[in-house]
Amino acid sequence: MSLSPIPAAEALQQLDSFDTIIDARTEAEFDEDHLPAALNWPTLNNAQRIEVGTMYKQINAFEAKKRGAAMAAANISAHIIQHVMDKPRDWKPLTYCWRGGKRSGSLSLILSEIGFNVRIIDGGYKAFRVALVEDIPRLVEKLNFIVICGPTGSGKTRLLQALASLPATEDKAAPQVLDLEDLANHRSSVLGVLPGLPQPTQKAYDTLVWNALRRFDPTRPVYVESESKKVGNVVVPVSLMDKMRSSTCLNVQLPLEERVTLLLEDYDFFVKDTAFFCDRLEALVCARGHDVVKRWQALAQANDCETVVRELLIDHYDPVYFASMKRNFKNYGAAKLIAPKDHHRPSIFELACDLTLQ
Repeated sequence: MSLSPIPAAEALQQLDSFDTIIDARTEAEFDEDHLPAALNWPTLNNAQRIEVGTMYKQINAFEAKKRGAAMAAANISAHIIQHVMDKPRDWKPLTYCWRGGKRSGSLSLILSEIGFNVRIIDGGYKAFRVALVEDIPRLVEKLNFIVICGPTGSGKTRLLQALASLPATEDKAAPQVLDLEDLANHRSSVLGVLPGLPQPTQKAYDTLVWNALRRFDPTRPVYVESESKKVGNVVVPVSLMDKMRSSTCLNVQLPLEERVTLLLEDYDFFVKDTAFFCDRLEALVCARGHDVVKRWQALAQANDCETVVRELLIDHYDPVYFASMKRNFKNYGAAKLIAPKDHHRPSIFELACDLTLQ
């Protein structure tokens, strides 16, 4: 069976039709970004690719190719023994590497000689990345968003999570939710870092967003939180940000003290590790000044995080948030006000249920 290249744009649309998606690049390349659900079967691993590259420069291309071929053959053999021996004749894999197709081509040639109907992405990951970035605006344009607004601590994220947890019923589909913060492993503020959870690269974030967008039903609304352009270190795709800013808004309201309590629950790692909290507060020096930040740090060290959170809301987050919403979300002024009974998750879940009935 001969190799069968597939154009990147076509692979993009047929991604779910393949049984296995195989990334033949190194572990480092895979970690930076990869196709959704792809498995990493390196033809050359990190160290081997460096070794072969060094031989190209220091000896010559011929010797480097011989060494690389020996490594690649051994690695491909190991992949086949580990992953392929139980595959049926009709197994349909999709393979890719960076661009030229040498690494994925070597693997694909052997798989095709075995008799599998293997497809290889023409132009590799690089071509797929271009097609993906171009596809995001097309997907965004078809969707109808409902933007969950509300000041910091009002329960926007909890409401999204509650909506996402609602199951489908006989007469109603499950709500559609795009949680940009969850995809970014960040809570979208200078204090939004999540301990132990590194953020994806920008390329990986784009892929995660695209993968979520392509699965939504355009005939039903998608709930999303009102975000700024950046969620931590990653940037929300421009077309998505523009569409969100022109979409229908809902405005979640909670009393100040309920918001303080909610934040102390959701950011309990700051309460438990005041040194980490104080370190993160340093990021506010430019906005609030050294004296204010030093006072907040002293309060945190004295285990009075509640006062710090309250003052952060009143003096920093609320003014910044309201100014940004009025400036950027054109339907914010006409947003319907919604309010859970309190900050507790059962009350917010009840609000989510009410929203789906409207």
